[in-house]
Amino acid sequence: CLWSMGTTASAAPQPVPVAPQLESVHVNGMADSRQSLSASPFQTVNIHNNKAKSIITNKVAPVVITYNCRQEFQIHDDVLKSNYKIGRISDAMPAHYLVRGEYFMVQDVYSKADVLNTSGSCGAPNFRQAKGTYPLYGMGQPSLNGFKQVLQWLQAQGHEEVLFFCVREEPVVFLHKDANFVPYTPRRKENLHENLHGLQKEEPVESLELTIRKELHDFAKLNENIFYVYNDIEFFKDEPQKISITCEEDIHVTEEVYKRPMFTMPAYRLYYRLPLPAEGAPLEEDFDAFVNMLRESSALTVGHAAPRRLPALLFSCQVGVGRTNLAMILGTLVMNRLRGDSEPHPQVENATTPEPKPLFQVIQTLISKLSNGQQVMEEVDQAIALCSEMHDIKEAIYENKSKLEGIGEDYQIQGSSTKDYFLHRTIQSLERYFYLIVFNAYLHEQHSLAFVCSFSQWMCCHPWIYRLLSRMDLSELSAPPELVTKGARVLVADECLAPDVLSTVKEMKAINFRRVPKMPVYGMAQPTSEAAGAVLDHLTDEKRKHSHILWVNLQEELALEANGQIFSPREPSSLDQHIAVPSPDPQSIEKLEMSLKEEILRAQKWLEVTLEQEKQMKMFKSCLTVREIFNQHLGSHQGLVYKRIPLADCSAPREEDFDKLLEAMKSALAEDSHSAFVFNCSNGKGRTTTAMVVAVLSLWHFNGFPEFADDEIVSVPDAKYTKGEFEVVMQLVRLLPDGHRMKREVDMALDCVSETMTPMHYHLREIIISTYRQIKSAKTEKESEPLLLRSPQYLERYIYLILFNTYLHLEKKNSWQRSFTLCMEQVAARAGVYDVLNQLGFSEFENPRGTPLARLRCRWQQHAV
Repeated sequence: CLWSMGTTASAAPQPVPVAPQLESVHVNGMADSRQSLSASPFQTVNIHNNKAKSIITNKVAPVVITYNCRQEFQIHDDVLKSNYKIGRISDAMPAHYLVRGEYFMVQDVYSKADVLNTSGSCGAPNFRQAKGTYPLYGMGQPSLNGFKQVLQWLQAQGHEEVLFFCVREEPVVFLHKDANFVPYTPRRKENLHENLHGLQKEEPVESLELTIRKELHDFAKLNENIFYVYNDIEFFKDEPQKISITCEEDIHVTEEVYKRPMFTMPAYRLYYRLPLPAEGAPLEEDFDAFVNMLRESSALTVGHAAPRRLPALLFSCQVGVGRTNLAMILGTLVMNRLRGDSEPHPQVENATTPEPKPLFQVIQTLISKLSNGQQVMEEVDQAIALCSEMHDIKEAIYENKSKLEGIGEDYQIQGSSTKDYFLHRTIQSLERYFYLIVFNAYLHEQHSLAFVCSFSQWMCCHPWIYRLLSRMDLSELSAPPELVTKGARVLVADECLAPDVLSTVKEMKAINFRRVPKMPVYGMAQPTSEAAGAVLDHLTDEKRKHSHILWVNLQEELALEANGQIFSPREPSSLDQHIAVPSPDPQSIEKLEMSLKEEILRAQKWLEVTLEQEKQMKMFKSCLTVREIFNQHLGSHQGLVYKRIPLADCSAPREEDFDKLLEAMKSALAEDSHSAFVFNCSNGKGRTTTAMVVAVLSLWHFNGFPEFADDEIVSVPDAKYTKGEFEVVMQLVRLLPDGHRMKREVDMALDCVSETMTPMHYHLREIIISTYRQIKSAKTEKESEPLLLRSPQYLERYIYLILFNTYLHLEKKNSWQRSFTLCMEQVAARAGVYDVLNQLGFSEFENPRGTPLARLRCRWQQHAV
């Protein structure tokens, strides 16, 4: 680094004549690279607009004096070195500088990875063309000379236009070696075989590659123009290798390797960097980027004369398998649209018809709801077959599922249990297939329109796809009840996690029992049979005289009454988190509860349970499912109607959940206009309060709104946000018809329901900002992680109540014949409501765009976690 020095620093040896040509030193700050001048006094330095007159050496560092004698600098390599970290693979190997302070530079591709053995003949590992007639090519990472060889081969085949897509998200640099530039990539010491993923969230990969080049140049300067790299990470024979770096041109970044040949090869037209994930489906913005690239090429969009010949599309990742395969399938689907349905699409020649495998439920539902869904899926299946030489995306789903089902004794693999590992792999491969079908449906609709709507916008117009995606993992539906009797799961008493803060057990036998003032709307935690009887007696006594009662159980988790207490199965490592059953069908949940009851009674063994914050061993002689609890009271309370409408905890009810709640209330009121409505979840807080607010709003629409008092002036910290006036909420208010009134009515309903909830410290609106504030005060990542999810979920729940109230107003004239689900799809989606929800966050304090949970896809998938 350059430091301004006083004249006393130069009192040493005599001035040395300046040699003519030198390394450049930039006055850009401490971290800038510097050529060490201590090795020889006969070196010169260029200092911007001034030429060095002399260099005076001393024991501290060389001093540079400019011609005009106005500047004097001292160059300290030690200061530069102090900004870099040193490390080694093992004690037997030399220590050296680490890229970004932690990474080792490893040769990118090894000869064993070239399964098709095409590096020599074609220039790149695993180079191949898709089956059929489309000019679609895939390959692994080539060197600079290898890439030129590939382009020459394609040009020799007569391709007049070549478009190249690099689909890698990890940084790659090319180091000068034997008249070639060979690819190297940074890796972590813990796993030298695994690429770095997710770095692009912090910095664009192109920028990161430039930073790495700068560091490598610095490291070499500090070590006699030598840097250490690793070629053999299997046996580490003769490792690390020394590589010479004398200037930055000895290091190429990806853009240089792939763009420079455009000047010398006429057929090579366009280069794109399209980072795709190594696992799972690309993000919506990845599809948007791909579509934008298509729009740049006249040969790949409609509205132009059909090209005499399709352009060649070339895709490359590291070894040319997973991401390259995915990109080739995307290219196939695009070319299908270019050819149109009038021309036959390519087929796999001499292909034996495999035995059809059963479709996953999520795929069956998807194609049943998509326009021409069966055709759209079959085109994807055909595209997968055409590109399956190295990897079959669809087959990978069934392979992972088979491995998952074949696991007997569970063990650890890559830090996770084997079952969790293969479940994750199965879900990711299924998600990739799911998105290919969805993207093909988008192409069918938008390609002929020249993509007037981006894929992200199109998805927001079809929110049901995100809802379907959130229910992709159905593994819990097949979880065996023996998990409890074998000790893999434990039974936790509800009273441990649902304290009776309203002190109602003594009088009503029920935890947190309460009523909305002056309304027949009640809420509570999951009751035992005794508590349910006490509540029913209370509602039908001489004072209240409710002859018709609708009781709605909102739990999506399993619950049983055993020995007079309510228990639910939990994971031993997460006793405070219930296990959601991802099914909107209550019969599926009740069937699992019955199986669990039968297994507990059959086993007749001592089971570990968590009771009053401590573990105990219990043997259960009696056991009831939730359905059986209420069936016991049907004889003595003939006006009782029991329904189960499972809601996801903490998050907004789904559109269909609102419809089910409203339909149940309409049916009850049709039977008896003085019906009582009772709601319960596990603890009587979140889901119960939400359903009570839905009931209050619905009853106000049925019977008329009460007189509302004027807004109180609130003078407390965060008063604005306590009142729900978040920027995203007010954006929605401006969007909705009479939006301020819609919000105000919801606020009144919330205040009515939560008036008696003060001891719980639980108000559906006020909890939003309090939860967000807790993130800042969290001391560990384990503490902050659930809060990061909860705060946007609570915000979304509040927004959905406003949307539901708007629906009640708009559809009242037609007696709500059109469902809330349909209204949201047909009206709200078109008006941009889901676009707002797809950027959900606290924009007052942070940019939601940088937060994955701001997106519908990520947030709704977390509902099921």
